[in-house]
Amino acid sequence: MGTRRDAAARAAADDGVSTLYAVQWRPMVRLAWLFVHDDLLAEEIAQDAFISLHRKWSDVQEGRATAYLRQCVVNGARSALRHHNVERRYLDSLRDSTRRLTAVSAEDSVIATAGSADLFARLQTLPDRQREVLVLRYYLDLSEAQIAETLGIAPGSVKAHAHRGLAALRIQMEERP
Repeated sequence: MGTRRDAAARAAADDGVSTLYAVQWRPMVRLAWLFVHDDLLAEEIAQDAFISLHRKWSDVQEGRATAYLRQCVVNGARSALRHHNVERRYLDSLRDSTRRLTAVSAEDSVIATAGSADLFARLQTLPDRQREVLVLRYYLDLSEAQIAETLGIAPGSVKAHAHRGLAALRIQMEERP
């Protein structure tokens, strides 16, 4: 009896996730890309979110699957960014020891200056929560309630993080046009 019930639950999960996958795959990859700015990593994060949804299909409340996916993508992007930051700090420490031996090239200075003018680079300087709120709000055009649900915070916190993030970007734009 339990085997039939398990098979029926798996079939329901397969059907539900397949249907959602057809509609939400691209938006979830896009959401992940907005955080990690890497095509392959964004696809991996989105795929992991769908796998997680399939595993938890019976636990996810009806009509909440898209929000669950968004939350998985945001959490996956956070993990990927934390991993990237650890790698970057390690590589920076290696570069610092190498820079003591060599001078910085003119090309490196120009590339660093040109890269800082990009809005994406400016977004990366914001605290994680502010960056997440701004990406969800202005790139995905989610409402405050949807953002709050995705990030697991109060709607008032969404407003505060958006306000602070926009203010910080405005200051950056005025300081470095």
